[in-house]
Amino acid sequence: MKKRARQSLDPAAVQGTLLEGQSVRTLQALGLVTERGGASADAHRKIKQINHFLRLIAPALEDVFARHEQPVLFEMAAGKSYLGLALYEHWIARQGRGRLVAVEARPELAQRVRDIADELGFDRLEVVCGRIAEVDLPERAHFTLALHACDTATDEALVRAVRAKSDHVALVPCCQAEVARLLKGVKDGPDALWRHAWHRREFGAHLTNVLRGLALQAHGYQITVTELAGWEHSLKNELILGRRVGSFHAGARAELDALLTTIPVRPWLLDALAADA
Repeated sequence: MKKRARQSLDPAAVQGTLLEGQSVRTLQALGLVTERGGASADAHRKIKQINHFLRLIAPALEDVFARHEQPVLFEMAAGKSYLGLALYEHWIARQGRGRLVAVEARPELAQRVRDIADELGFDRLEVVCGRIAEVDLPERAHFTLALHACDTATDEALVRAVRAKSDHVALVPCCQAEVARLLKGVKDGPDALWRHAWHRREFGAHLTNVLRGLALQAHGYQITVTELAGWEHSLKNELILGRRVGSFHAGARAELDALLTTIPVRPWLLDALAADA
């Protein structure tokens, strides 16, 4: 009991972590803050992670809300939607406009998010249950988020963002196994880079994100790849930010083709995007 008490934070410490205008009520509905306003060390760390991410994507959201009267935001692979619900409160609820569409494949999690949204009165939040690649979504989006969508779910989110001409994209990839599987049978190119299983897994994850970045650039996005500083507990620490500035980039397409010639793999993402071209 003493150990648990030392690890918990009092309401004042939690308040010191919150963004301007952020309510404890939403965090309580998410199960991160107690009825008295305190939080466990793990929950407090999660709150700091959420707010750190909200700061990182704030410039994109400021641009979206400045240019569109009723912006449409996608949250792909929403899970428990910690970030989506916090984003809704900080932007859509405060602005009194816009719409968030959260996509989650697991019915029990999708219903949980619906219940929390109903409890908080977040009536501009729609939860869609199903696989990202298959669900019906609005034709146009202005911001697309995918936080730790596993393996090709990140690619599905990227494809849906491109199809919806999303003004901004924010991707934090999770486990990435598809390219590693493809590399296993490749004996051409600099195969010493992926000959061993450990290297194949690590190099495959890196190559996956390089291909994602080039694919976004080829479809008219200006990208930034950075580290999620402050998320030390997670090995999945790469953030890919994209801003749509055109419809096609020949230079990025040439770079992508050259890379695929050197390392002959073709993940699902590239065929899915090619089908839309």
